[in-house]
Amino acid sequence: MAWYNTVGKENDIILSSRVRFARNLAGFPFGSRLKDEQAHQIVDQVSALLAQNGFEKKENLSPIEALSYVEKHYISREFAEKKGPHALLTNDPCGYAVMVCEEDHLRMQCILPGLALDEAYASLCRLDDLMDAHFEVAFDERFGYLTHCPTNLGTGMRASVMMFLPALTMAGRIGLLASQLSKLGLTMRGLYGEGTSAQGNLYQISNQITLGLTEEDTIKKLSDVIRQICESERSLRKLINEEQNPELVDRICRAEGILRHAFLLSSSEFISLYSDVRLGISLGIISGLAYEQLDELFVDVMPASLALADPSAAKGEKARDILRAKCIKDALGR
Repeated sequence: MAWYNTVGKENDIILSSRVRFARNLAGFPFGSRLKDEQAHQIVDQVSALLAQNGFEKKENLSPIEALSYVEKHYISREFAEKKGPHALLTNDPCGYAVMVCEEDHLRMQCILPGLALDEAYASLCRLDDLMDAHFEVAFDERFGYLTHCPTNLGTGMRASVMMFLPALTMAGRIGLLASQLSKLGLTMRGLYGEGTSAQGNLYQISNQITLGLTEEDTIKKLSDVIRQICESERSLRKLINEEQNPELVDRICRAEGILRHAFLLSSSEFISLYSDVRLGISLGIISGLAYEQLDELFVDVMPASLALADPSAAKGEKARDILRAKCIKDALGR
């Protein structure tokens, strides 16, 4: 299951929805105090159960493989750099990815295309029920699910939506939006989550509060806010036209030309061009390109994913930039 959108009426703005549960097994110390022997025990027990339910186990990943999963939004950078016993288990058809022995014993997520928070939540609840049926999960009647970090106490749930917001960004409204979201118990982060900057006008909007609210209330609040942001973004896009914004229109057309004909492309330049072309598609300036083509490229030509697909990318940065440009030209039909 891809992290980007491929269907739905919101695909001009919303790429994906993700719901994640943090869980810990009773009888084991939290991650910072977990011994390797105990971590191996958790990995083996969880892997055995999930293997019986359509999951594929991925462990002992090379640094490039691990980074490719970061680029796909399956794992965190901390998990990719982890040295002790840990494993990733995935079920792509269902959009599941489970990190075993990250900060918490279990970080279970479901990621689906488009605005699908309800569906992702319902799907993840089924996986959560499976875990509850086979393991004793650390839970307190007062504080809810017990987690390594106190900020996840309660539901242990983080729900997020990946949004493409170029018009709000160009209008200088992102700072105000982030402030408004904070007052609602929500937060805005960059492309790869906490601590990362916004690239390509892509932002993750997620809940910040996990204690004192039900999971259902959190999902509803986030869904309602996302729809309001979509309305604001579309309203601003309607104000963009060739007469009043000739420089922007020219930039969009040039961006498509560069993507189709460049010989060298860095990942940062690609992300900038991606943003302009994606906006151009939504405004009707660019035709013959679909969002799914562009969004699939976004993952495929990132450094680690590119290196996994073609060993020549490992020869150096310039070789990778040449390969990236060639892959883009091939995908777009030149």
